Amino acid sequence: MEFLDVDTVDSAREKLLSSVISWMAVTEALPIGDAGGRILAEDIYARQDIPHFRRSTVDGYALQSANTAAAGESIPVLLTEKSKVEMGKPAQISLSSGECAEVPTGGMIPDGADAVVMVEYTEVYGSDGIAVYASVAVGENVVQIGEDARAGDLLLRKGRRILPQDIGALAAAGITAIKVIRPPRLTILSTGDELVPIQQDPAPGQIRDVNTFALAELARKSGFHVISAGVLPDDESALEGALRTAMKAGDIVIVSGGSSQGQKDITRELIDKVSSPGVYTHGIAIKPGKPTILGYDDASKTLLVGLPGHPVSAMMVFELLLGWLICEISACSPSPAVPARLARNVASSPGRLTCWPVSLEWTGSEYIADPIYGKSGLITTLTKAKGYFIVDRDTEGLSSGQIILVHLF
Repeated sequence: MEFLDVDTVDSAREKLLSSVISWMAVTEALPIGDAGGRILAEDIYARQDIPHFRRSTVDGYALQSANTAAAGESIPVLLTEKSKVEMGKPAQISLSSGECAEVPTGGMIPDGADAVVMVEYTEVYGSDGIAVYASVAVGENVVQIGEDARAGDLLLRKGRRILPQDIGALAAAGITAIKVIRPPRLTILSTGDELVPIQQDPAPGQIRDVNTFALAELARKSGFHVISAGVLPDDESALEGALRTAMKAGDIVIVSGGSSQGQKDITRELIDKVSSPGVYTHGIAIKPGKPTILGYDDASKTLLVGLPGHPVSAMMVFELLLGWLICEISACSPSPAVPARLARNVASSPGRLTCWPVSLEWTGSEYIADPIYGKSGLITTLTKAKGYFIVDRDTEGLSSGQIILVHLF
């Protein structure tokens, strides 16, 4: 039996990145209304002050704050209402001491005023008098010019995943379109004579297809565009045809299953057959997921990845390699991680980086991480997990009570 000549995770990542970095980070321009969830490919700067005029944050009266110094509930200050400011129109007046102007929420503050008193603390007095029953400070209830952002300020940094509030900030800045990373296009091929559709009751020896659905959703969540995902039997001719078709359609082809060294494990042989230079990694010093395959085709500029067939192994390797890759090529932030106290001792596999799924419980002062035990073919182990932590390949194990870093799913 031929033993795998394994790479470390860091070495596999370096090879992975070097094979795709020159072509995978393709950008495209999108209207901001279509850019939600995408990765920003450029820094965005404010083109003008936001807001570009002083605005009221309340319904009330714009005035000079010094005029209200003596105002109180029992002894109001009497001011003269000079004008009413209309929403969406400029305040074409200037206020002097002893004068005020009615302004709506969001309305422009007239020149000469430095604060707004809420309408609840005022009362109309006579034909043009306003009694003010509360004092206000300079700037109270006023949004100043440029208080949200100054012209030239960095609004959004390259690599950020666009959130709803980001769309709002872009709209406020008058930015109608932005450059984003085009999602790498990905095809998933799950292989195995034992796999049956999920709506079918499996016979003895058969299992429902898990990886097609789990990997496709993980890929979408990570920022990939899934072209297609399907199941194939362990048939060399069928898999070769599917590989060649997928290589023409997208940037990445994932084959789930057939990556080990059993009689029907033909993924490496086929990747070498359909691509050049072909396989550059077969075996990674990681648990779970050791028999992972990485290859590349120069002609079609396609990355080919063979993942283990076990769902937990396949998903963990996807997270550590392809989830990491998309952050590298787009300069986005990795998945969040939180410190937590380990609830029990855990062992590791010497020479292999070990990934442990964990549940998390908040005690009120810290997180407690409880390792979840289960074989890599048992998908329900991951449904109980909030994230995972990594035991380094040179570490013999970790003790209960140690602080670890949990990478959240």
